[in-house]
Amino acid sequence: MAGKWTNWVGNQSFKYASYAQPSSEKEVVKAVKKALEKKQNIRVMATGHSFTPIVETDGLLLDLAKISGIKAVDPYKQRAFVGSGTPISALGDPLWEKGLALRNQGDIDSQRIAGAISTGTHGSGTEFGSFSSILRSCRIVTGTGEVVEINEKTPDLLHAAQVSVGMLGVMVGMELQVTKKYKLREHIDHEPFSDVMRNFHERVKKNRNFSFFWFPSEESAALYNIELPPGEKATDTCHVKVFNEARESEQVSDVPKRRVDRSYRIYPMFYSPNFHELEYFIPLERAVDCINEMREYMLKNLPLSIFPLEIRSCGSEDGFLSSNYKRETLVVSVSGMPGVDYWPYLREVDQILGRYDARVHWGKLHFLTKQQLHDRYPKAEKFIKIRKQFDPKGVFLNDHLRPLFAQ
Repeated sequence: MAGKWTNWVGNQSFKYASYAQPSSEKEVVKAVKKALEKKQNIRVMATGHSFTPIVETDGLLLDLAKISGIKAVDPYKQRAFVGSGTPISALGDPLWEKGLALRNQGDIDSQRIAGAISTGTHGSGTEFGSFSSILRSCRIVTGTGEVVEINEKTPDLLHAAQVSVGMLGVMVGMELQVTKKYKLREHIDHEPFSDVMRNFHERVKKNRNFSFFWFPSEESAALYNIELPPGEKATDTCHVKVFNEARESEQVSDVPKRRVDRSYRIYPMFYSPNFHELEYFIPLERAVDCINEMREYMLKNLPLSIFPLEIRSCGSEDGFLSSNYKRETLVVSVSGMPGVDYWPYLREVDQILGRYDARVHWGKLHFLTKQQLHDRYPKAEKFIKIRKQFDPKGVFLNDHLRPLFAQ
């Protein structure tokens, strides 16, 4: 069945020749083999939260929505066995009932877990890697239609699978490292930029989750649905979000900006799909210089730079294509306004952050070249060799990924 696919913000769209929504590993194998017989390329869709054309295919589009839910839990090892099509938002309640929780989450919880893992989606805090870092095993239907199980006994394969952008094959099930359930205490404040930067590194290390939005103009806050305190100005100020673990006995509170609740109820915020985002990762030790340079650049480029600058941190991890491979990172998120020619602006941002040895978020806008891939990702060549083993004919590549990974 042919059709058309569009992502959540409408900046990526394509027509595909075939569509399948398998409900089991066996049906995935059948769909992949049928596509191979037709000489079709294959990509897997999720909720479409990526801004890059990583889903695009003119062949078979696979939808794993029916391979969903928590299949089993090991409370002693704190592991959860999950279907690839499970939304992150669907994990909170059932894990909590088993005394468990995800270690960390990002601003949005509507993505499917396999997509979040495959692109290195993340939250904030140097104690935690991305979603990819909690993958402990998975089953993948490869580019030859075979099923391969990857686990901690095959560390190179596991580190390749942790951030694979769907290039190894179709991930149909996974084992995740979770943790004991916990509550979070929220502390959200409106602060001058200078105050936030005065002890930036101390605040990153002191708090479980520390992040902020910096506003370059008076119109910036409303673009991300952020309400300022009465009478406060937005320009050159920050919306600072701090989450720390609450005592188990602490009462749930819904006081705005000071909530206390189950972890998975505290993390998410609401975004309107009114932005197209670039997100780069630089070594955390260079954070202050980088943030100051971005602030100066954005102030000079209004109104193209009207969207808030989001700043987070992320912990070191082992995934070969992870933006946080073997280093703690500063996460810098910059957005362009749909309907506006923001490309020159974002290319300048790319040049600035490139001087800080920036790596990219695979689901966000970027300008990474093949040379930069090999310069900035120490295990790129090893990943490419494993990709070829799993998909020798490149059926899981597309026009966006092929220039970087079809070596």
